Amino acid sequence: MDDVIVRAVAALLPGGATRGEIAFGQRKLRWIEAGTGGPTVVLDAASGTPALTWLPILPALVPHTRVIAYDRAGFGASDPATPLTFESQLDDLRALLSQAGGGPCVLVGNSWGGLLAQVVAWSDPDLVAGLVLVDPAHEEFRPWIVRAAEAVFARADVVRQALGRADRPLREQAAEQARRLTDDPRVQDLLVEAEMACHAQEQRFRTGIAESRMVAGQVRLVRRLRSGSRLPDVPVVVLSATVGLPNGMRTRWTALQAEVAAAAPRGEHAVVPEAGHYIHSSRPDAVTEAVLAVVEKARFEQGA
Repeated sequence: MDDVIVRAVAALLPGGATRGEIAFGQRKLRWIEAGTGGPTVVLDAASGTPALTWLPILPALVPHTRVIAYDRAGFGASDPATPLTFESQLDDLRALLSQAGGGPCVLVGNSWGGLLAQVVAWSDPDLVAGLVLVDPAHEEFRPWIVRAAEAVFARADVVRQALGRADRPLREQAAEQARRLTDDPRVQDLLVEAEMACHAQEQRFRTGIAESRMVAGQVRLVRRLRSGSRLPDVPVVVLSATVGLPNGMRTRWTALQAEVAAAAPRGEHAVVPEAGHYIHSSRPDAVTEAVLAVVEKARFEQGA
């Protein structure tokens, strides 16, 4: 599976791509990396999502700095963690930053990945040179309709996989995404096969359900952590989506995200027009601009 994914990403990026990994006993955490220079940008995806979700912004980022897109345990190319816990996910991210980052990193997180990024920044500020939070999850926003939808979709994925009916819709979705990324039919085919490889393992579906349950169980803990923590004095950009939820829910979530930015010593908040929850997919230009701006500020402060 690793070769398929790396080959596809390398074909999309002019400078190629390589595989990295960290071993935790018999389990390995894996990532794709490309580009050179610092600070390293580390990309942490939404719940249930492999690192390939970041493909829309990789071509614009890697000419400027080193970029790592990693799969959390149980997704994409990374082995599952047994048991999967909030602490294990945080420890994995800390290990990645400290062992592979090459110094303080610009940490970019979407949704659940954005909340994990905040917790690590609170506890280990020396690992973080900057933050870009892409429609980040917030412990105070998890309405029943969102919880119900996540549970239904996760279980439906498992059923389709068990019945052998998951391949066709996934392949069609992957093909559509590939066409948006490149006009080269050969590279499109490679990208489709990479996406299918990420979803071929049953562990991905089981981990998705486990992660959804785990997320729901961390509200009180994260609430306590937030009340007693502070983001470090580094550049912070919080991006909010605008579509995909009823107006009342979206307004509430955006307000919470604005509070995250306001609480940071150097936080900025931007509402991105015509952007869905995966802003890097619907508005990759906005995410790219934010990441490169934070990279430049961090680079200047590091004297690089």
